[in-house]
Amino acid sequence: MLEYKCKWYGKILIAVDPKNTSRICSECGYNSGAKPLEIREWTCPKCQARHDRDINAAVNILHKAKPTGQGLAMVKS
Repeated sequence: MLEYKCKWYGKILIAVDPKNTSRICSECGYNSGAKPLEIREWTCPKCQARHDRDINAAVNILHKAKPTGQGLAMVKS
């Protein structure tokens, strides 16, 4: 359904594997390892960047989709 709608509106669907996107620092790329789901915020031990788990995962998903460069935007909070 998403592919059909994207074609209809002249957009490109980019499927991204979300694996490890909440573990990897979106600033420096360090993989901090598994965390229990109750950990909602964390600080990267390598670069000291502070992350909200969900926002960090979203930024990493954008980074994974970026090579095509089709209408992506980065939002910093």
